[in-house]
Amino acid sequence: MSYPTALPRAAVTLDHGFLAGRARLVRETVIPWQWEALNDRIAGAERSGCVHNFQVAAGEKPGKFHGLFWQDSDLAKWIEAASYRLGTHPDAALDAELDRLVATIAKAQQADGYLNTYFQLVEPQQRWANLRDCHELYVAGHFIEAGVAHFEATGKSALLDVVCRLADLIDRTFGPGPDQVPGYCGHEEIELALVKLARVTGVARYRELARYFIEQRGRSPNYFEQEAQRRGEAGKLPWHMHHDGLGTLQAARPVRELTEPVGHAVRMMYLLAAMIDLAADRKDAALADQCRGLWTAITTRHLYVTGGVGTEPYGEKFCEPFDLPPDRAYAETCAGIGVVMCARRLLEHELRGAYADVMERALYNNVLAGLALDGRTFFYVNPLEVVPAVAKRRYECHLVKTQRVPWFGCACCPPNVARLFASLGDYAYAQTADGLAVHLYAGGSARFHAGVVPVRLDVRTEYPWAERIEFRIEPASAVAFTLQLRLPGWCRAPRLTLNGAAQAIENIAGYARLRRTWSPGDRVELELPMPVERVRADARVFAAAGQVALQRGPVVYCVEEADNGAQLSALALPRAASLAARFAPDLLGGCVVLEGPAVRTPSGESLYANEPPAPVPVRLRAVPYALWANRGEGEMRVWLRES
Repeated sequence: MSYPTALPRAAVTLDHGFLAGRARLVRETVIPWQWEALNDRIAGAERSGCVHNFQVAAGEKPGKFHGLFWQDSDLAKWIEAASYRLGTHPDAALDAELDRLVATIAKAQQADGYLNTYFQLVEPQQRWANLRDCHELYVAGHFIEAGVAHFEATGKSALLDVVCRLADLIDRTFGPGPDQVPGYCGHEEIELALVKLARVTGVARYRELARYFIEQRGRSPNYFEQEAQRRGEAGKLPWHMHHDGLGTLQAARPVRELTEPVGHAVRMMYLLAAMIDLAADRKDAALADQCRGLWTAITTRHLYVTGGVGTEPYGEKFCEPFDLPPDRAYAETCAGIGVVMCARRLLEHELRGAYADVMERALYNNVLAGLALDGRTFFYVNPLEVVPAVAKRRYECHLVKTQRVPWFGCACCPPNVARLFASLGDYAYAQTADGLAVHLYAGGSARFHAGVVPVRLDVRTEYPWAERIEFRIEPASAVAFTLQLRLPGWCRAPRLTLNGAAQAIENIAGYARLRRTWSPGDRVELELPMPVERVRADARVFAAAGQVALQRGPVVYCVEEADNGAQLSALALPRAASLAARFAPDLLGGCVVLEGPAVRTPSGESLYANEPPAPVPVRLRAVPYALWANRGEGEMRVWLRES
């Protein structure tokens, strides 16, 4: 069976429009800015210490370790992002900077392959002693991903050699053998990284090690319980595990028994991504079915309207089905990226538009909210409702912010956004057995082969603000292949033309299927009407009862204090009110806003009253949720009362 696969990164160009603009922002601003942050050169930002730690471990400078014990992973994700940038936009200065950094990392690596600056500099005697809490394998996984990305982008093997030595050490250390450790990491990541490493090197034992980590997780006797007993901590759990115990780490029972998402949302999504990869590579139909079942559970019972997952700040976790409160939504940026990662992997199993719909929802709303328009500040947490004074008092977690910040002490999200948008072409297109599938609509081009004939697909669009997407097909010579264009689930009446003539749409699993012999200059136009729509949650989502969210195309909207004044809870939309969409070129970098009549309930003279106050007519303006908090601190709300 031939699966759809992402095009080579260099074969995709994004050169105009919204997504291309975000990719350019990451390429030109975010990646250089984050390099400054990792080198502790940004005034007012929390210190990273990442580069410093490696320089100390390499013997290049004196000093002590700074930061959290998983700090190395921030640098690894940045290397991955910078490598993707090199692969699509060569840059001699960045290439040389990476070479110097890789040389430092290689010097820091220990003779047996171990690489983790915290344990090398602070607790060398505690290597592999606390897999539950200390993220050693998680950090290793991110370095493995970085090594693969750097090799694929540059052809240089220096960092790949480093991570292969690290992976070989892990392979010798962990497993079912009599002299091996029967453990696994408290934070999943190593599993999907090992599958990537197996694919690029052809070394099957890396994939088998990933399988071992997944299959061993949660089995009895439970490794984490045994490990805690050896440390003299039997029965003791860190604060974030007090509610759900080992379920926080997806380790309370074997992974193959999971039917609902559990625990820490990022860990759950990374685990699912690895399971999907493993199911594909091993042709494991039972595991693939389980992955689809977990995805269905997540997207039908645990997904915010913005595409975010993770309900609870305490433990950053999934909660009960349909428990999706807007004000305490954690919806971590990394977890949203995990949703995007899993959706793309499922599309490589099976071309179903519903997977791409969720990928698009998470990308355009939850993930993009994590990045400011200036590319220099970031959100970790993405709630759907904010009253700044209440949020600051209610949440003790330092990661919950009412404005984006330049860096975090736990800075997993900023470089994660960078690596996603630096590799955005991976998510936009897929080569199929008989042609090309388009998942995301972005201005640019894609190059692929139909048989032996090279083909270029040019895409012109201002999506998601505009409804029209134009495709020009430029094969080197006339050639037959199938072009499949996603028909978003939110679009009720798509229209398609071929060389100016209207076409009946053959909708196969959410994709318009066009099979023909294509000639140079053939033109396809896809129109996706985007009326303003009111989205209502299932009645079981009690936190959204009697309320609506506004959506146009893939974009979810919110109201902000900057446009509508404070006390947004007093706003209501009359059921019959019509909202108009208007492109505002000078607002928030240029975006479509929604405007129309609403009502506001005035404050009363007493806390409680027997008669409702008379509503006051007002004009409402809603802006894309992803763009909120770019005009200073203020209230924000996605769900609005309907009157």
